[in-house]
Amino acid sequence: MTAGRRPTAATAADVVVPLVLAALGVVGFATAFGGAGYLLAGLGGLVVGAGAGVLATRLRLSLLPAVLAGVLAYLVLGSALAMPDRALWSVLPTPETLAGLVLGAVWGWADVLTLRAPVEAPAYLTVVPYFAGWLVGLATALLATRWLPGRGTAARRAVLLVGPVLLLLAAVLLGTGESFLGPLRGVLFAALALAWLGWRRRDPAATDPAADAAGTRMLARSRMGGAAVLVAGAVTAGALAATALVPAQPDRVVVRDLVAPPFDPLDAPSPLAGFRAYTKDLAETTLFTVAGLREGERLRLAALDAYDGRLWNAAGPEDTAGAGGFALVGAELPEPALGEFAAETRALRVEVRAYDDVWLPSVAAPERLELDGAIADRGDDLRYDPASATAVLIGGVAEGDRYLLEVHEPVLPSDEELADVPVAAVPLAPVESVPDVLVARAEQYAGDEAAPIDRLRAIETGLRTDGFLSHGLASDAVASRAGHGADRMVDLFTRSQMVGDEEQYASAMALMARHLGYPARVVMGFAPEGGAEGAVVEVTGADVTAWVEVAFDGVGWVPFLPTPDDTDVPQEQAPRPAAEPQPQVRQPPRAEEREEDLLSTVEIDDTEDEEREDPLVVPAWAWIVAGVVGVPLLLLLGPLVVVALLKALRRRRRRRHPLGDRRAAGAWDEVADGYAELGYDVRRRATRRQIAHDLERQVREQAGADPRTDARGRPVASAGLSPIASDVDAAVFSGADIDDARVRALWAQADRHLDDARRASGRSRRLLSRYRIRSRRDWSRVAAGEHAPAVAPGRGASL
Repeated sequence: MTAGRRPTAATAADVVVPLVLAALGVVGFATAFGGAGYLLAGLGGLVVGAGAGVLATRLRLSLLPAVLAGVLAYLVLGSALAMPDRALWSVLPTPETLAGLVLGAVWGWADVLTLRAPVEAPAYLTVVPYFAGWLVGLATALLATRWLPGRGTAARRAVLLVGPVLLLLAAVLLGTGESFLGPLRGVLFAALALAWLGWRRRDPAATDPAADAAGTRMLARSRMGGAAVLVAGAVTAGALAATALVPAQPDRVVVRDLVAPPFDPLDAPSPLAGFRAYTKDLAETTLFTVAGLREGERLRLAALDAYDGRLWNAAGPEDTAGAGGFALVGAELPEPALGEFAAETRALRVEVRAYDDVWLPSVAAPERLELDGAIADRGDDLRYDPASATAVLIGGVAEGDRYLLEVHEPVLPSDEELADVPVAAVPLAPVESVPDVLVARAEQYAGDEAAPIDRLRAIETGLRTDGFLSHGLASDAVASRAGHGADRMVDLFTRSQMVGDEEQYASAMALMARHLGYPARVVMGFAPEGGAEGAVVEVTGADVTAWVEVAFDGVGWVPFLPTPDDTDVPQEQAPRPAAEPQPQVRQPPRAEEREEDLLSTVEIDDTEDEEREDPLVVPAWAWIVAGVVGVPLLLLLGPLVVVALLKALRRRRRRRHPLGDRRAAGAWDEVADGYAELGYDVRRRATRRQIAHDLERQVREQAGADPRTDARGRPVASAGLSPIASDVDAAVFSGADIDDARVRALWAQADRHLDDARRASGRSRRLLSRYRIRSRRDWSRVAAGEHAPAVAPGRGASL
């Protein structure tokens, strides 16, 4: 189209036909987006982009101003088309919608791939089809009105199909395994594209005035017939070739199936590993408050379905055949695949106090989770796994954070109703290193029962009857070791009395059920005493608990409580030997001592005080020198001496800990604290390998071009921290006794790394490190001489 003139029929067709083809691609986003909002956004984007391109050509704008006019139209009209809920009066742009139009165009594609379809949040996600439609519409209009006129060959017109084809492909890749009218849209797309390419040929009448009207009509009929034959032949040939050459695919390959979720639960410490920290250190501390909790209702923290012989953890989709996994969600949460729930919902309000982990406590099957307070703008950090009904907030929560829950009440049948119900076929990660004694006890408890519910209840009853409850506190009758690794499971069943708490009994029953072939998992949470309806319940560390859930077909996850209530462990006492009478012996009379014999003579010097001479007389000039020189030295060296003493005590306590695995963990703690004191960024809540990777990255960034020297030519610290992190993990989680030779080797390796780091640092950093001490410990506990509180394996305590 010539600038400033009206478009011809041919140019209009060159604009409209590719837009219709692009609209077929926009419709394909139906599987990724719910509702009709995406359709309004995508089709509106096509109209806005094409309209801006045509108008810019009519106004004789050059290419750069035309593109800028298209961007302006994108921002002005995008709020009404893509984000009407956030726009002013559903039409006018606001700062939030303008930011969403920019963020959605850049980051929305990645968010769509990590969201569970159909996506609903964040609000800027509908910008994805709007931006795609706008870009295709603007490019099509500019090419059709500026570049194509006068060069209308089939090959050049095929360039205009690139945008619609990419849009059609994007709808497939961003969608799900199910297509939305895929065959019909594909046939329409191919038929319309082929007809358009075959129909648009140069008209002989335009170049030969002598051509008569009859010849023109005959040529038109020939074109139409040829195009129809071409389209029919292409569609038929394509269908036959696809049927013969391409095997049937059970599922479509889409990008979202190939993209790992942004949150991997294996990157976070297992919450069950820190069970004793709640019962010992936080027993009387209010972790959070819950309003709307019912009497006897349990709060879920995490569902753990993977066991590697050391820890129970939440498995990712790669361990469960693609099922499950934490994905980005909006306020509306997807429904669980298993279970029956009441139709009515009720609201709960959770306010965080001393709790600071990433796992969000919830109830039953939440239908909606809305962040409130200081974390209201952190919706992009919320992840949810409907398979385990578990939610996490990347980065964790802090005191004062709040969120609202709308939950369904689960409908659980009785044991009589479950008598003939088989367990469900749920993909779970395999368990490893199950002790033989636990397998034998599972067969003993299950006995001759046939129904799964009866066998599971028999195991539950056996553990509750034979076991005793102990959290390992000073007030408990007997000691109880923490942990739920394979060695702790052996210890639970081989000692004279079965003693433990919810951590051990839930782990044992879940492993027994998995051995019998039942899909079982361990659920950690809290069991507070609920008050009246709507009352606010304070949840403390003493309310922590764990239980087992087993999936039944068509019913859902049924809970089991294998922890005994009896805390009176019988004491094994040897009989006291009978007393034998002894012959009486006459005692000699006591010698009376006179009072004066107990006194000694003391001579008192009556010399007058003023007659005595003081041998230590300090001159005045010495006091002046001491004040001028000594006080600054004391201020400079005093803290240095104190910090050095504290570091020495810290190192001594770590190296002389009675447990070998704690001495091994102390070697890594010494490395992490040393690097932190040298100014490196060492994360608190991270595994040893994560910390090692972070420190290696920081060392490489400081090294510059030469990995052996920094910008000033000084040798850099050794970047090989991953091996020592792996060695310490292997020692801590091995479950075996760690000998002194292995501990000494780890400490020697740690000292070498610290020496390299100190040599690579400048004088100022080395000097400042002498005044720094990295501590997790409460100094009042240090003064009292208490040991460090128990921490979750993998975290490691440090001074």
